[in-house]
Amino acid sequence: MPTIDKLTKPSHLINMSDIIREGNPTLRAVAEDVTFPLSDQDIILGEKMMQFLKNSQDPVIAEKMGLRGGVGLAAPQLDISKRIIAVLVPNPEDADGNPPKEAYSLAEVMYNPKVVAHSVQDAALAEGEGCLSVDREVPGYVVRHSRVTVEYVDKNGEKKRIKLRGYNSIVVQHEIDHTNGIMFYDHINKDNPFAVKEGLLIIE
Repeated sequence: MPTIDKLTKPSHLINMSDIIREGNPTLRAVAEDVTFPLSDQDIILGEKMMQFLKNSQDPVIAEKMGLRGGVGLAAPQLDISKRIIAVLVPNPEDADGNPPKEAYSLAEVMYNPKVVAHSVQDAALAEGEGCLSVDREVPGYVVRHSRVTVEYVDKNGEKKRIKLRGYNSIVVQHEIDHTNGIMFYDHINKDNPFAVKEGLLIIE
């Protein structure tokens, strides 16, 4: 049975065993564009990917299913070489521990996403990056664009253009990289993982 058929079965919930790990050639392949109108299967796959992220961020479900928490997932990580990504970035609680007005700062399934403009300034997360396809810690600053403009198509076939900065920008760049066969640690300086070039914005 093709992988996409298994993942899009009504009864199937994506779990960690569906996610391929580094060394699998699909993670290094350039994924194919999705064609429009979207097939039902591509729409369902996007919804299943988003459901995985929601499940992974729910402490009770994540523990029950053995999921690592994630804010993004790309189809190539599921061994499906298509340009589909899902991103789900929760807003933090306020200083008093109250839940945010909006649960998420970014919640979207993107088809054929691409960066069409970016800032000159670079940025990196202070604690580095992790990846559901990488079962080890890779220390170092993952240098990316601080701000990006991304174009994509949503599940209704509508073209969208969004501007992202800070953490959201980094999450989306990480996932778009997966559709281009790029891993996060490719952006780490090999000789000096914590090198800071002039102007690099470190995001706490």
